Amino acid sequence: MTEFAGPLTVVVTANLLNNRWRVQRSVATSVVASAVLLVQGRRRGLTWSELGLDRADAGRGVVWALGSAATVGVVYAVAFATPRGRSAFADNRARPSIAGVAKQALVDVPLGTVLLEEIAFRSVIPALAQRRFGHGVASAGSSVLFGLWHVLPSLRLPQDNRAAGEAFAGRSPAVVVASAVAFTGVAGVLLGELRRRSGSLLAPAGLHWAANGLGYALAWLARPRPTAGTGRCSRRR
Repeated sequence: MTEFAGPLTVVVTANLLNNRWRVQRSVATSVVASAVLLVQGRRRGLTWSELGLDRADAGRGVVWALGSAATVGVVYAVAFATPRGRSAFADNRARPSIAGVAKQALVDVPLGTVLLEEIAFRSVIPALAQRRFGHGVASAGSSVLFGLWHVLPSLRLPQDNRAAGEAFAGRSPAVVVASAVAFTGVAGVLLGELRRRSGSLLAPAGLHWAANGLGYALAWLARPRPTAGTGRCSRRR
């Protein structure tokens, strides 16, 4: 079990840095942590194929990634077309300017979120677990860890996201955290299955980026806008 000590230490440290200690440096932290995880995986004998990073599988991974991202885009567009669905995208974490939200979608999400989470939970840790315990345990274990990874981010979820605030109104923080862990744990199973079926880490990365990056873009579109000539704010219809 000692082969897991290093990767788990990196994951826990990065989680604390990104959510508590060095929040504004999350991109740099995630890039460095991802590189360290890959070095640890290779030193433990994992092949590029086991890590989901074999060039031979990249083409198939791109196809799966594009298809997954397109599916998310369609689902989001249908939801956003209705007033109730549009309000569900309202999220205070989206930057108020178009330049800011573009940076979130194109830099912060792929490098600060997707890169580290995919390398940790769909690459290095499950690959090590699969060698020792087999696919079932590897899938379940990495998905549980992915859920637990979201404990700290979920603490402010009702304040940051309108839909979450309405859904969890009057509920205790423990219920919010448990729900977030359960939801992201199930998402981890889906992402892991994409990784397994495609053979490439690009597939879950594409879906993961679309879910977060397009979510920020639509959250920006859902923000109240000043009404011309009145100085008031109105929501786009």
